[in-house]
Amino acid sequence: MPTLTANDINIYYEIHGSGRPLLLISGLGYNNWQWHKMVPGLAKHFQVITFDNRGVGQTDAPAGPYTAAMLAADTVGLLRGLGIAKAHIMGHSMGGFIAQEIALSYPEMVDKLILASTNFGGPRHIPITQEAMAVLMDMTSDPVTRFKNGLVVSTAPGWSENNPAMIEEWLAWRIANPINPAAYQAQMAIGLGLLAEAACFENKLPAVQAETLILFGAHDKVVPTGNADLLAAKIPHSQVHILPNAGHFFPIETPEAANEAVVKFLVG
Repeated sequence: MPTLTANDINIYYEIHGSGRPLLLISGLGYNNWQWHKMVPGLAKHFQVITFDNRGVGQTDAPAGPYTAAMLAADTVGLLRGLGIAKAHIMGHSMGGFIAQEIALSYPEMVDKLILASTNFGGPRHIPITQEAMAVLMDMTSDPVTRFKNGLVVSTAPGWSENNPAMIEEWLAWRIANPINPAAYQAQMAIGLGLLAEAACFENKLPAVQAETLILFGAHDKVVPTGNADLLAAKIPHSQVHILPNAGHFFPIETPEAANEAVVKFLVG
């Protein structure tokens, strides 16, 4: 269980494969398990680094609130501690906020950038759909039912019903890795802190130097797919790829298709 001290916290990380470094940044409330379906394929091409963000898994969870700048400093500290001067950076959802901050504040650390299922914050991003919000905020049913309903609305239509074994694996993982409410709220503050126009990334993104892939599932109701074009309009050297049979959690829903898009973008 390797850990490294950076930015005054102990960070848990894993490294798989060899080649150019590719760092994967998880979303809200998820540790590096989020990437376990993609890592084996990516590790055939890259030195893949996954880790637990501040507040989850085996990384320290100091009191919040947290900010994108704080977790970007954690992430860069991890890379530097590993002796990595430059890496491909991929961030999913909340991890996409962290990736944007890294690209803007530490451009020398970024080879190519992948922004997955994320937005630039502020008043002009497309918010979560009402359908997804209603399901994810429902507190009337038992925790297991709420969790399964959340997976249904966060994945492509029919995926949950067609993949019952994966749903049970997902549920077992969450039971074994329960949410720490205080740390979850501390991570939620990252997105909330980007809602004000002055704080969001929208008008900062033209300064991004890295070649960027914007990767979304076509059926994302948590971060609607229209955010992909909004990001692309702001980032100079960007392209959009939409995964047709996926929702918000494409790293678990369609890992092979996601890997194909990532490898094509990073390797050509």
